[in-house]
Amino acid sequence: MAVSIRLSRLGKKNRAYWRIIAVDSRKKRDGAFLDNLGTYDPVKHELIQLHMQRVTDWISKGAQCSETVAKLIKTHNANAKV
Repeated sequence: MAVSIRLSRLGKKNRAYWRIIAVDSRKKRDGAFLDNLGTYDPVKHELIQLHMQRVTDWISKGAQCSETVAKLIKTHNANAKV
C-alpha cells in the first residue's frame, strides 16, 4: 500500500479549510484516511496545528508528501526555528 500525505477539504462553501492527512494513495480526496496530521486555514494562510512527530513517523515508513504539504511543512519548520 502506497501512503501519501496530502490535503483533504473541510468547511463551508467559500470558507474552506484543509486537513493534512496520511492516506492510501488510491483513496479519494475526502475519503477514509489513516491518520490526521494537522489542519491548515488558507484564508488566514496559517497552519492551525501540525503534529510534526507523526509526520516524520509516516515519512520514515515510506509515505510521500504532496507538493503543497511539503511547502507547508517547510514554512512551518522555518517559522519554528525563528
